[in-house]
Amino acid sequence: MAKRDYYEVLGVPKNASDDEIKKAYRKLAIKYHPDKNPGNKEAEEKFKEISEAHEVLSDKQKRARYDQFGHAGVGNGAGGAYGGNPFAGGNFNFNGQTFNFDFGGAGGFDDILGSLFGFGNARRPRRGADYQTSVTLTFEEAIFGTTKTINADGKDLKVKIPAGIDDGMSIRLAGKGGPAPEGATERGDLYVRVRVKPHKTLTREGAIILSEQKIDMVDAALGCEIDVETVDGKITMKVPAGTQSGTPFKLSGHGVPYRADGDRGPHIVTVIVETPKNLSRKQKELLEEFKGTKKRGFWG
Repeated sequence: MAKRDYYEVLGVPKNASDDEIKKAYRKLAIKYHPDKNPGNKEAEEKFKEISEAHEVLSDKQKRARYDQFGHAGVGNGAGGAYGGNPFAGGNFNFNGQTFNFDFGGAGGFDDILGSLFGFGNARRPRRGADYQTSVTLTFEEAIFGTTKTINADGKDLKVKIPAGIDDGMSIRLAGKGGPAPEGATERGDLYVRVRVKPHKTLTREGAIILSEQKIDMVDAALGCEIDVETVDGKITMKVPAGTQSGTPFKLSGHGVPYRADGDRGPHIVTVIVETPKNLSRKQKELLEEFKGTKKRGFWG
């Protein structure tokens, strides 16, 4: 089901002020809060919807991207294309290895604690202990996937890292944990916790990659071409004349893979216009001249 327009969800116009958005959210949040509607699934879904809308529209940068690109610009595409984390929960089989992506709760690291300290599901058959280790990836390795060698129980093990994995995720390798205890045949599992190093200039929101690009005010006024650093290398991007500071530009297909077929999210570049601090006398004269012609109406 397609997501509703966030302005429609909060019942405000697209030019609503920050205060109007805040007031609309508070009014709806009180009405649909789960504490006031216990057991009401419809109210619970409504509360989630208005909370998501408020999170985006109350953030200036996210709101600007939403106004220009819709849900795809803020990592909340319909049908899960950009929303949340495509790897969260469940198993993923790859070349004979089982990858489990889990952030906690039933079946995740709670089970690891249960096996180590003796609590949890008592009906689970006796098996070896679950082990936990970690692996560190570069920003690019997390985007495109890689293979890492880790030491598991005193012997080296190659682990395939799927493209698009994110910081904090875990990979479950079935049967690669502790040896089976006496009277049992099943080994434990190995959980590999993923850590991703931050990039110098790029950040990530789900399937979207974000960056900022600074240009001077003359290039912003006249238009220019700039080289943008992406995970695919440098890409030349056109900046049209009259571009304002804070304007986002979308580079489709240069973000994070979010589906098995390799489809990727966008890379969104926010242009920051720099104002010079130290001007020469000639530069000041030219700016004063420009200011004068603008006041007289000669500037289009």
